[in-house]
Amino acid sequence: MNFRLSCLLMLVVASHATAEDWPQFRGINASGVSASKKPLPTEFSLEKNLRWSVKLGDGVGCPIVAGGKVFATGMTSEKTFSVFAFEAANGIKLWQKDFETGKLPRITPPNSHASSTPASDGKQVYVYFSTHGLIALDAKSGEQAWKRSLPSPSYLMDWGAASSPIVHDGTVFFNQDDDLSPVLFAVDAKSGAIKWTADRSDMLGGYAVPVICEANGQTDVVISGSGFLKGYDPATGAERWSSNSTLRTMMSSPVVRDGIIYLSSQSYGDEKRTLKFALLEWLDTNQDGKLAKAEIPKEFASRFDASDKNADGFITDGELDTAFQSSKNQAGGGNTIQAVRGGGRGDVTKTHVLWNISNKSPSNIVSPIVVGEQLFIVKKGGLSSSFDAATGKSHWELGRIRNIGDYYASPVAGDNKIFVAGENGFIVVLEQGSQLKILATNDVSESCVATPAIADGRLFVRGRETLFCFGEE
Repeated sequence: MNFRLSCLLMLVVASHATAEDWPQFRGINASGVSASKKPLPTEFSLEKNLRWSVKLGDGVGCPIVAGGKVFATGMTSEKTFSVFAFEAANGIKLWQKDFETGKLPRITPPNSHASSTPASDGKQVYVYFSTHGLIALDAKSGEQAWKRSLPSPSYLMDWGAASSPIVHDGTVFFNQDDDLSPVLFAVDAKSGAIKWTADRSDMLGGYAVPVICEANGQTDVVISGSGFLKGYDPATGAERWSSNSTLRTMMSSPVVRDGIIYLSSQSYGDEKRTLKFALLEWLDTNQDGKLAKAEIPKEFASRFDASDKNADGFITDGELDTAFQSSKNQAGGGNTIQAVRGGGRGDVTKTHVLWNISNKSPSNIVSPIVVGEQLFIVKKGGLSSSFDAATGKSHWELGRIRNIGDYYASPVAGDNKIFVAGENGFIVVLEQGSQLKILATNDVSESCVATPAIADGRLFVRGRETLFCFGEE
């Protein structure tokens, strides 16, 4: 081997060894923040700073990056779910694994059947699909290592599956908060064996990704759900602590920094309303102000009977206020942004909530981001807000980022910039800091529901059909 070729091979090996990973939904521990010092493009489009692009098929699961590879999913045909691996640097396809879906469950737009974001520990890639459960694939070859069937989730409003796994210290954690049988699974990453399950039957449907919090000498798996933020022992699944400070429906995921858990959410109605108004809006097909058993999904028949207190065949009047909810958890709606100190034991509502503010800023879908001293959020209409992460003091509230529309993707940050992807295909780039400053608005010409990934100075954007990689020349 000549000297020049040897040096080139050493450079390739070194680049893979030091490559930045974004190994799950929103990167390291769902933070949404890239630690790389490499510059990220401010302006990009199909004509500018596009490094490569590939067609995936329909999907809203986010891309991830591990070991210099990008992993993504998509529906490659009406009944085929596919997992892909590409070289992050150039988009060369390394492998594709296809799965026949079988009969698909009901979903509500803009959801897709390819909705879950993969997770990777570098050795294997872990993916979830509603009709298959959890699947582990070899990161190099795509060969299946194991498959773990799980109960298919059920949602009163037919939202459809969209929960994503994480992997930590040899365990795959998957939280399935549906409206029927919510449960947290801990699965051995090597074998696929279930280590433990944690019952969450007091929860309603939600999609918060588990996060890891290290504080006060303990490590917890933390999940935000209906009415409660809870911390679990990752070894046993035992509930260590809970904060009764959240709202009824939790679609957004928390973020953790320095042992503090930050979360924001908007839930339908106000704190005195339960599911009543949402149930009537979504399920009362004849609009008579009450629910008949025929108007609800059949899998909820037993829950209907439990809610029909007078057994007259209808859920009406006062019964609607508590329908389909746990009697131990009657959380209401509203808006909240809060910071909770981790590492507690028991009920920490009064001892560990550092600050909690209620206003009209949060989104019911989009997760917050904490970068620098800033907690930033965005909601429908392109309305953004920023707060001091230490105190909750407002930097600005409901400031327009000049891109009106719906927002499902959560913001990500790197290179002192915040990237905000709109469902309409425009990605707004903001300067990170306490002042609202728009640097650019970029059109990727495809609807964006998935949250982008960042690694090694590249921005990976999953459009409805296409995976784009943007980076400075």
